[in-house]
Order: sequence, then structure tokens, then C-alpha cells
Amino acid sequence: MNIVLPAMGEGVIEAVINKWLVSEGSPVKEDDPLVEIATDKVDSEIPAPFEGVLVSILAKEGSVVKVGEAIAVIENNVSPDPSETEKVDKEVERILETIEETRKLKKETELLSVTGKSRTPAGKFLSPLVRSIAAEKRISYTDLDSISGTGMDGRITRDDILDLIERRKTEDKDAEAIKKVKGVKTEKPGKSQTEAYMVSGGDEIIEMNRVRRLIAEHMVLSKKTSPHVTSFIDADVTKLVNWRNSIKDKFYASEGQKLTLTPIFIDATARALYEFPMINISVDGNNIIKKRNINIGMATALPDGNLIVPVIKNANEKTLTGLAKSVNDLAERARSSKLKPEEITGGTFTITNFGSYNNLAGTPIINQPQAAILGTGAVRKQPAVLETPDGDVIAIRHIMILSLSYDHRVIDGALAGRFLKKIKEILEEYSSDTF
Repeated sequence: MNIVLPAMGEGVIEAVINKWLVSEGSPVKEDDPLVEIATDKVDSEIPAPFEGVLVSILAKEGSVVKVGEAIAVIENNVSPDPSETEKVDKEVERILETIEETRKLKKETELLSVTGKSRTPAGKFLSPLVRSIAAEKRISYTDLDSISGTGMDGRITRDDILDLIERRKTEDKDAEAIKKVKGVKTEKPGKSQTEAYMVSGGDEIIEMNRVRRLIAEHMVLSKKTSPHVTSFIDADVTKLVNWRNSIKDKFYASEGQKLTLTPIFIDATARALYEFPMINISVDGNNIIKKRNINIGMATALPDGNLIVPVIKNANEKTLTGLAKSVNDLAERARSSKLKPEEITGGTFTITNFGSYNNLAGTPIINQPQAAILGTGAVRKQPAVLETPDGDVIAIRHIMILSLSYDHRVIDGALAGRFLKKIKEILEEYSSDTF
């Protein structure tokens, strides 16, 4: 029976075959790992769907395979149940239909982005002629926004866009001339000038790996998509730190789990999102999608320096014990490349911990298509002014900074401020009666 590349999560239509873990002719048991694959979202393993012998490998290491395509053949020497065969056929048919729908949607989206918008993201009007030239010359709406129009009311004219094209040609020629003078090899045909390397002396060229390229593209897309605003607030978490220190040994003894601050931050954020559902949203064109579930992603650093964001689904419905188990399990499997595709998709809000490296704060970039992201800074002992019945006093307290970056298209400062203040209040008075 053919083994096909299964559906790997939202938006994933292909994968790279990294390494076969079983050779042809080898027996396999049900759920034995067969092959390591890499998608644009996560690296994972595909298990054997049943017991048998791997008689043929159809997809070689390094090849790119579409979802639904056969990658190997396993024989189990048992006549297949017709009903099960029918189920498999229907599943393959469903996968192929999903791929076709995804491709169609992608083409429609690309067409709309080039020809269907009469204004740039900054609001500049584009005539049909200008849009036609931009489409033909592959000029993005972001580039059009950079043009100072010479037409009435600053409109972009035909001559303005032709001037941009000529300037690009001149810049390309100048860059090529500089490279020749410096003795730098020109790039292969088909690559843009932005891909050319300028090196001198003992400089080292390090090519981005696949994951780093994907992260870079995702970050640039986020900045182009959402106007980012970041708000900050500090929180006195002395009570929280003292409470955690008092119960962490008991927690480990009873639950077998370390109690870090991360699940507590997730718990507090989930509570705040439940109270402020218009933070737990995404944008689709002119529509705001208010998410029913609260699925919180936690940015996790990998040993190779890259980043991945596993997602805790329905975080508001979990106890502190449940959150601690999820955090520890996902973090461990993220670092060992054992995450499943569905465990890094479906997030509605993200938390990133700058405090891991004793950083005070940061301005995180929104994890699209979400609308906000919370940054948690280091918890540090600091002198702070406390109000008492006998007057103000200075005391040593545990203080941390929270930063919230949000999409200003749909979240204004007042809502963001109230949400951030709510998280502060929860953390400052945090306790959990039930593990």
C-alpha cells in the first residue's frame, strides 16, 4: 500500500524529505518513525500507519513532496479491508482537493494584490494605468508608497512610476560596477541585486538556513502588514515570586513538573484575554475575526539559534498544573525537533520572554495573523516606593517590565493599555488554589 505525505497543518502543502529512518526491505511496526521531513512550519517525523515491510522508497532524501503524494510503499501481507481502502482513498481525495483550493486561493490573492487595489497601504490613489504598469513590472504596493507623486493632490502618475523603473536600472548598473571594481563575483542570472553579497577583507559569508529565511520573511511581512505600536508597564511581582518559591518544591513533588514563571504568565494572559476578547483577534481584509478559543503561543529559542512558537490550545481552560505540563513538554520537544505540525498552528496570541537572558524589555514583532504579542522582561530586585498608612517608604521589591506590541489598525492605545494593566493586576495579586 502506498504511504502518502499526510496533511501537515494549516497552510502546509509540501515538505522536504530530510532523512529516511528505515531502509528498503526492513520490517516496521505500527507507529514506528519512517522518515524525517521539514515543512515551512516545523520539522517532524512520519510514523508507519500499520505493521509491514518497507518494500520501496518513492521520495528520495532532499526531494520536495506535495501533500497527498506517495512517498513509500509498505506491504503487510494482509488483504486490505475494502472499507479501510475506501477511507484512505477518500482521505487522499480530500487532501488533493485542499491543495487545489489552497493554490486557487493563493493565485486569487496574488492577482488581487497586484490589480485589485486602487490605493496603497498609505492611502495613495492608483489609476488603472499606474496599476497596470506596476503589475507588468512587478512593482509592489510598498514600493509605490515610496514614490512622491507629481500629479494633482500628490497622485502617482505614469511618469512617476517610469522614473522609479529607470532609477532602479541605474542603481543596478552602479552596484554591478562597484562589485567588479572590488573583485566580487556577480550573482547567478535570475537573482536580484538585493541578493548580491558585498564582502571585503576577512568578511565571512554565512548563508541563512531554511528556518532563518522563513523567520526573516515572516518578520518583514508582519512589519509590512501591521502598523506596530508598543506599550510598556511595570509590575511588582514580589508576592508572586514569594508564592512560587514557597510552593515550587511541593509542586514538583506532587506533579513531577518544574514550576517556572512561564505557565504563570500564560495563565495571567489567558485570564486577561478572556476579559478583553478584542485583543484575541485577527484581521481579514476589512473584517475583524474575534477568536472563540484562546490559544497562546510561546516563543521558544532553539539550540541552533532559530525560533519556534509552539501553541497551547484553550489555555484559559487549563489549570496551572496543566499549563506547566504543556509548557515543559512543548519546550522540550521543540528543542529536540519532535513537535507535531498541529502544535505550532492555530495560535491567537503570543508571549515572548525577553527575561530569559536578563533583558529588561523589548518591542516584539507581532506573529501574523495575530493582532498582539506580549513581551515579558527579567524579574529583578529594585528599590521601589511603597505607600503605607504611615507614609511612603522605599523597599526592595521584585519588579518586571511587560511590553505589548499591537496592530494599530484594529487595537487602539486605550484598549491595549487596559489589557496590559489587567495582566499587571493579575500578576501582582497572583495565587492559585488548585494545581
